[in-house]
Amino acid sequence: MSFGRGYSPLIMKNPIVAAVLNFFFMGPGYIYNGKRALLGVGWTITAILLTIVEQGPVFADGKGLKDVSPMAFGLMFVAVFLGNTMFAIDGFREAKAINAAGR
Repeated sequence: MSFGRGYSPLIMKNPIVAAVLNFFFMGPGYIYNGKRALLGVGWTITAILLTIVEQGPVFADGKGLKDVSPMAFGLMFVAVFLGNTMFAIDGFREAKAINAAGR
C-alpha cells in the first residue's frame, strides 16, 4: 500500500524512555522522539563538553574543577541536574504529544 510522498506511518513513542534518555544524557530523548533530533544532537554534544569540564583535569597542574573550586563544581552540578530534569519533562511531554497526534 502506498501512502504518497512525505508520509511516514506513526511510531508510538514511550514517554518514559524519552524522559530517561533526556535526564541521564541530555538530548537523546529528542533524537528518540524524532521530532527535534538536531536539537538532541546539539544538547548531547554540549553535555559531553560539560562533562569534560566538570570531571576532567582542566588545569595545567592536572587538577580538575572539583579540586580547584568546589563551589563552582557544586553550582555546575546543580545547574546540570535542574537542566536535565527540565529536559526529561520536555521529552516526556513531546512523546505524549506525538502519541496523541497519531490517535
